[in-house]
Amino acid sequence: MERPSSQSKHDAKLPPRLPGAWPLVGHILDFGKNPHEFMMHLRAKYGDVAEFKMFHQDMVLLTGDKASEAFYRAADETLDQGAAYKIMTPIFGHGVVFDAPIRKKNQQLQMLMPALRDKPMRTYSDIIVEEVENLIKDWGESGEIDLLQFTKELTIYTSSHCLLGPEFRHELNKEFAEIYHDLEQGIKPIAYVFPNLPLPVFRRRDKARARLQGLVTDIMARRAEQSSDSPNVFQTLIDAAYEDGTKLTPHEITGMLIATIFAGHHTSSGTTAWVLIELLRHPQWMTAVVDELDGLFGDEGAVTFESLRQIPKLENVLKEVLRLHPPLIILMRKVLQDFTVEDFTIKAGKFVCAAPAITHRIAALFADPERFDPDRYSPERAEDKNLYAWQAFGGGRHKCSGNAFALFQIKAIFCILLRRYEFELVSPAESYRDDYTKMVVEPASPCRIRYRLRGHVQPSSQIEKTEAPGIEAETEDSRHRIEVDMDLCKGHATCMGEAPELFHVDEAGKLTVLKPSPEEALIDKARAAAKYCPTQAIRIEERK
Repeated sequence: MERPSSQSKHDAKLPPRLPGAWPLVGHILDFGKNPHEFMMHLRAKYGDVAEFKMFHQDMVLLTGDKASEAFYRAADETLDQGAAYKIMTPIFGHGVVFDAPIRKKNQQLQMLMPALRDKPMRTYSDIIVEEVENLIKDWGESGEIDLLQFTKELTIYTSSHCLLGPEFRHELNKEFAEIYHDLEQGIKPIAYVFPNLPLPVFRRRDKARARLQGLVTDIMARRAEQSSDSPNVFQTLIDAAYEDGTKLTPHEITGMLIATIFAGHHTSSGTTAWVLIELLRHPQWMTAVVDELDGLFGDEGAVTFESLRQIPKLENVLKEVLRLHPPLIILMRKVLQDFTVEDFTIKAGKFVCAAPAITHRIAALFADPERFDPDRYSPERAEDKNLYAWQAFGGGRHKCSGNAFALFQIKAIFCILLRRYEFELVSPAESYRDDYTKMVVEPASPCRIRYRLRGHVQPSSQIEKTEAPGIEAETEDSRHRIEVDMDLCKGHATCMGEAPELFHVDEAGKLTVLKPSPEEALIDKARAAAKYCPTQAIRIEERK
């Protein structure tokens, strides 16, 4: 592996450093042109651990499964999210999420989990179907749309309706959209260094946040006058309390609602667009997915929580899209204590960053990595089983808690669109590309597609009830043990929904394995719990 000439054997355990940094700005000019190409080049030159400079700050890029595991598994006291995301403080608010002390931040994030668990998720499919139907009702038999504009509008409706509640979706629809737009526009690269410059875009950001807090306060007062058992995030936060019993303030609730919608909307809109683009680029996969949906649903088959979990071809396409087009180009942490990765020591004060799109293109982890190949997630190949190789939702203790909702939402959208319409690309297939100038990566504009109403599809008699792929019958004398990586468990409670005899998740989200060595009659349930766990925290080990 090449090492820069400036490195001596006295500092051989320090990460190799990219030369050529400019005064004041470091490598930001090259990074800003195309961060993906910059980091691909950096890894090709120096390997899994390599240092560069962003403005005045030393950054260490960690790629590959081993270095990524060190990044994702590190304790908050070693690698801190908060210091890396000060850009979000004016939007989320002081003392909220990344701006909160570590213990308080973790309590805040745990408060979101009840609305993302198995039980409330079962109520969201009807809402998503309703929003898709409403948005396409005036399409007619054929036409042309900007795909990204459509997916952005659709996912803000689905996310706000499911996660925030009907007031935000219906009563405040136009006003909330304007507020969200001004908040979104406040995420500029310059805000990493100067988040409070007196720029018009930042002034609009701050006014929008103050206005949203006023609306949240009003709705909280109205909800206090009437009981609500709504499972959405807003009501969950109203009912939540810190460990000491203190309730959340309107300021804190506002910030956490913004964080929830940013997570649920930004990533889903671009990914939804890329799923359709890649299906149109690879017509054999479009045919396979449409045939799968037609066989499962026909014309009128209901889109439900259960039916959405039995669409393996569509799910594998979605995984492959997230491998090739992960929405977050870089994930950062500040090093609070000296940190060892492989044989390198990264000193406190530096920043470390993981780059999913770079790790996703390592041939040792993914065969023929530039190729669109959803079959790589088949039970036989299972290239997503290495949790620190496929990392579209991050990993470890800070893996995205909303990953289950994101996948659920996108699958539901395509269960409607692809059964109703046929699509084609307006421009040459190769012209659709990632836009790396944005903080959250999405297809570059313009992103035009044409649609045409499909002919009638004969409905299937019922949704096929097949055993989950990869689950095989066990022999009578087999013995198994349930292993849970508690660092990955987020308390979604999906396992309890699949196998209440084996798993229990309490109100605080703590998982207890009731039968670590289950009898053979429960092994299929245990395997289903492992398969559908959103964070893949459960393994079923066969004891020799």
